[in-house]
Amino acid sequence: MAGLVSPLRLALAQINARVGDIEGNAAAIARHIDEARDAGAELVLFPELCLTGYPPEDLLLRESFLLEAHEAARTLAAASEGIVALVGFPERERDVYNALAVLAEGRLCGIYRKTRLPNYGVFDERRYFQEGESGAILDFGDARIGLTICEDMWAPGPPASDEAAAGASLILNASASPYHAGKGLQRERMISQRARDNLCAVAYCNLVGGQDELIFDGHSIVVDHEGRVVARAPQFEEALMLVTIDLQAGISARLHDPRLRRPVRAALPDVRQLEPLKRPRQADVPPTGGSVTDVLSPEAEVYAALVLGLRDYVHKNGFKHVVLGLSGGIDSTLVALVAVDALGPERVTTVIMPSPYSSSGTQGDARQLASNLGVECLELPIGGVMTVYDELLSEVFAGTEPDLTEENLQARIRGNILMALSNKFGWLVLTTGNKSEVSVGYSTLYGDSAGGFAVIKDVPKLLVYRLCEYRNSKGEVPVMPDTIATRPPTAELRENQRDEDSLPAYEVLDVILEHYVERDASREQLLALRLPEDAVDRAISLVDRSEYKRRQAAPGIKITPRAFGRDRRMPITNGYKPG
Repeated sequence: MAGLVSPLRLALAQINARVGDIEGNAAAIARHIDEARDAGAELVLFPELCLTGYPPEDLLLRESFLLEAHEAARTLAAASEGIVALVGFPERERDVYNALAVLAEGRLCGIYRKTRLPNYGVFDERRYFQEGESGAILDFGDARIGLTICEDMWAPGPPASDEAAAGASLILNASASPYHAGKGLQRERMISQRARDNLCAVAYCNLVGGQDELIFDGHSIVVDHEGRVVARAPQFEEALMLVTIDLQAGISARLHDPRLRRPVRAALPDVRQLEPLKRPRQADVPPTGGSVTDVLSPEAEVYAALVLGLRDYVHKNGFKHVVLGLSGGIDSTLVALVAVDALGPERVTTVIMPSPYSSSGTQGDARQLASNLGVECLELPIGGVMTVYDELLSEVFAGTEPDLTEENLQARIRGNILMALSNKFGWLVLTTGNKSEVSVGYSTLYGDSAGGFAVIKDVPKLLVYRLCEYRNSKGEVPVMPDTIATRPPTAELRENQRDEDSLPAYEVLDVILEHYVERDASREQLLALRLPEDAVDRAISLVDRSEYKRRQAAPGIKITPRAFGRDRRMPITNGYKPG
């Protein structure tokens, strides 16, 4: 009879990879392998496709890219003396696989191929990858370990269940799971359930960082065979998490629970066994478990996602400075707060562009906010430019009454000013529209929607208020004037204008949009929620008519379960009328 399986000292390397930067990512991986070894880890797990960054999209169609990635994986193997490293990379072998390289003893000892390829929401993996054929187990001395990649564990059953039936007492999951609000705890519940289903510990290592619209939140965890979280990495930051796992506990628990006995007979032929690896005897193994970082509150979580998303978009694309229009309203206030926290006040310029319709209250609030934040604030009044436009178009517009055209001209003048600053100084223009406005087209094409990055385009209006309140409460002294949050929302493009002149109240509109945009609810389902019929019909009409605007919008950070662009894809030319 074999002896008891000794505890395993495991490291999870939650790294921030940059898509396409194979050399830079490989250097970061090698550095984390060294740190894990120095910390006493026997094995270190990295995220899915961390060698190339995720998602590499059509870079995966380039042979040169795939060959470079494979060569980098082989080169990295030299760093694996004295430790086992599992590194996500795209394997080019007849076809292309989303793979996990097993690096040990200075060489590439084995490869696991992802078996479940997601093709929904923001995922498009069937466009690029072939499915792996089965699960795989790695015998590391007396430890039998199952290997999975992200979606492999998102539903009950194989490959994880096959690996557990084949004797794995620990399943590793290398992941690149994009964030939306609340998703981290949803993942925890799912991973915990898989551990209970299979009576084995699970170590889940997620990517962290921003990639265009997507945010990866980290939040890596280790759960024991009963589904209890024994280690949790921080959210939205890089981390090397060390944990000691009691592998024998799950094995012993199976003596008391016969559920796996029948599946065991069929499992071994369906699970690939990788090359066994020697496991050095460990002295002075730390107590089981690891550090468990607290989970952020809902508002803190979303705010941290926005800060990370903006910071990485700026840094990874080589920008040095950002600029935004500051109106004294709640939306531009939130964008300014996020920008300062992401980049520092010295890298943020705000521009106040008053028109004859701008109130002294909003302009005073904008100046005070800029002063409180310590950012550069330019004042460029647009009244004179408006007069030039009026004179230029007076003959063509003769006999017509002022309408939305003149309002949009103001927004486009401001957009031109911001883009001029961008062209002259190389600054990235941040747009300030929120999801409620983007949904119903309450913006001006080539005006306030013009820019390079839309920080809050997936943040509903009511959440904007909550995020500002959260951020304002963080410091010893509030930075946001109270009147910004209490003043009725207005675009100030005509006398006494209010958002609710054109839109349902945001308390009603945000509910409609959540169900219609994110859940594809029908008109009848919306009315069944006892929402006002006129508001429902108005919102549906505005959402459907505004697709052409959204198609031309700047990329922005995904926060909700279904964001415009990568998630929700509707035809512009569309004759369907929701019933």
